[in-house]
Amino acid sequence: MARYEKFWRNEDGAVAPTIGLTAFLLVAAGGVAFDYARLATLDTEMQSAADQAALAAATQLDQNSGTITRATAAANRLIENRTLLSNDSGARAIGIASVSFYATAAHAQVANGNACPSANKVTTDADAHFVCVQTVGRTANFALTPVVGAFRGTATGVAVAGLGSAICKTPPIMLCNPDEPPTNTSETLSYNPARGAGLRLVTGDATVPGNFGWLESGIGTGANALKGSLGYNSPPGYCQPTSGVTTKPGMTTSVLTAINTRFDVMENGNNCPSQPGGVCSPAMNTRKDLACPGSDLACTGAWQHVPYNPNFVDHDSDASTPTVQGALPSDGSMDPAIMGYPHDYCHSGKIGQFTCGIAGNGQWDADAYFRVNYGWDSATWKTYFTTTDPDTGVSTFTFPRRYDVYRWELSNPNFSGVGIDNAQAVGSNYAHSRPASGVGGVDFSASQPDRRLIAIAVLNCQALVVKGKTTNVEVADWINVFMVEPTLKRGTGNESDLWTRDKDLYVEFVEKIDVSNGENNLPVRRDTPYLLK
Repeated sequence: MARYEKFWRNEDGAVAPTIGLTAFLLVAAGGVAFDYARLATLDTEMQSAADQAALAAATQLDQNSGTITRATAAANRLIENRTLLSNDSGARAIGIASVSFYATAAHAQVANGNACPSANKVTTDADAHFVCVQTVGRTANFALTPVVGAFRGTATGVAVAGLGSAICKTPPIMLCNPDEPPTNTSETLSYNPARGAGLRLVTGDATVPGNFGWLESGIGTGANALKGSLGYNSPPGYCQPTSGVTTKPGMTTSVLTAINTRFDVMENGNNCPSQPGGVCSPAMNTRKDLACPGSDLACTGAWQHVPYNPNFVDHDSDASTPTVQGALPSDGSMDPAIMGYPHDYCHSGKIGQFTCGIAGNGQWDADAYFRVNYGWDSATWKTYFTTTDPDTGVSTFTFPRRYDVYRWELSNPNFSGVGIDNAQAVGSNYAHSRPASGVGGVDFSASQPDRRLIAIAVLNCQALVVKGKTTNVEVADWINVFMVEPTLKRGTGNESDLWTRDKDLYVEFVEKIDVSNGENNLPVRRDTPYLLK
């Protein structure tokens, strides 16, 4: 015992004051740690409550009548949170102090983090795109920290949320805005092609207007995965957000063959990948510019291109300068044996003869199409696209898009031996406009998009500086396009002698997609609330 007493006593035998000071510091440090942990956990409780309330409110942000009322009720009543760390004599339930609405994410977040912004609040349902929720502050009375002069701490929660839209069941395809000028700096510059315009989409440098490529969809990096996303009835991977997409580098020509399954073109019997797993069904209407060996019931060989009047020339004053901007002769003297849906006039003929760029104007040779496939003159086929006002009796003809004709043929598949139900002889081959490869076709439904109608994200690649994999890319527009024909190298020799390259995709602009609803024959999901902070 004497050994320890010597250690703690001064030379004169008095107890050193060090022990008292050390004990005080140890108690103070322990108290701070205990109470700080309590306050930090209370802060977590409050923030979690704010997050859940904001997410609940965000599910109601559809900008329809009653949005603000429904969202406020959701924040206050649909989510119940309780605190276990507060000891301020209040109830366990965490209260909501305020629910505020804003038109933009920037307005919703401009604050010091301890409160919802007081400026730029909106009170109309149509403007309520983002919500900020603040909880009632709660107090933790300290147990041990008062030793060092602190008695309590207060915590509150603030959270901002919005409602994210996603486009589902569509191939992950992007298009650089064909109308974007080289000096453009606007990421949201809109694309507004003519009604029914033919679009000759090409591949190559992703920064060039009119080039198309892929979006990341979380299905892996292999060619089979990408082929699955292009060909499967229900593409694997996640839905694409309406904005904030991620571009995917690389363009493999072979993967485009998966798109052709939508036209009943199955290379080597089947070009639907077995991995990651899915079904590649043709559309119910597979009208195209191809014929194949076999019978009038089935295709048993490779599809062969039947050109749409490749030698047609409309001589102007200089007979040495042919153009391909007009319709075929009405007497049928230059008609092909069969016709798929043709290109716009300015995209007809061979690549070297095109008189327009990426986009046409929606004018195509409908007279020749109905003359070849139905034996009808111009006056006859136009009656099927003429409507009469029941009140005035006035009849109006609207020149159809190719997609309009495609849907009309599905509704009218047989006219006395013509139409998509009937194979057409092309020499010893047959042209089929119904699935003839042995794989059953599917039509669109609430859960199945039209197999020849796909959604494409239009990006301003110049302004966005899109190169390779670029994340969080803003989408200027989502558009629906009709796939006019399979991707195929049509012709031989130099590129100028080809009608199409094997990496080109010819489509028709149908409409812009309103991502705020589920129309446009495309499943659109708008049910993913997300937190901004």
